[in-house]
Amino acid sequence: MPRDDLLKGRVSIPGNAYHITTCTEGRQPFFEDFQNGRLLVMEMRQLHEQQWVNSLAWVIMPDHFHWLFQLNEPLSLSELVKKIKARSSIVINARMGRQGSLWQRGFHDHALRGDENVRAVARYIVANPLRAGIVEHIGDYPLWDAIWL
Repeated sequence: MPRDDLLKGRVSIPGNAYHITTCTEGRQPFFEDFQNGRLLVMEMRQLHEQQWVNSLAWVIMPDHFHWLFQLNEPLSLSELVKKIKARSSIVINARMGRQGSLWQRGFHDHALRGDENVRAVARYIVANPLRAGIVEHIGDYPLWDAIWL
């Protein structure tokens, strides 16, 4: 499918909440290594501190991550995802002494509608390790956060 077809229908609205999911290249479990996960968190936090997003909730799974945030200007949704992928690829590849793609092309996004419960979406996101059977209690999983805690 051509790249332009993937972007059809993708809308970036400053102030809107988005849930994105993106996977590692070949679904490689780069984030089974806690330090790699912390490097991704550092890059997400930096985008939050630069006020390009208001981070609401996230979870980093072994081969993908989910992020719920409110999009701010000046970046579009696609530019923001490109930035997080590029920044995290640089630091994680350097740490691992590797080159090449860290992330699959593209990403899944869902713009939350006004009638959607943001906290319910956040609970769904952070419960991923439970549903995947990685842990029995979310407190036992180290790579997640939500602003409501």
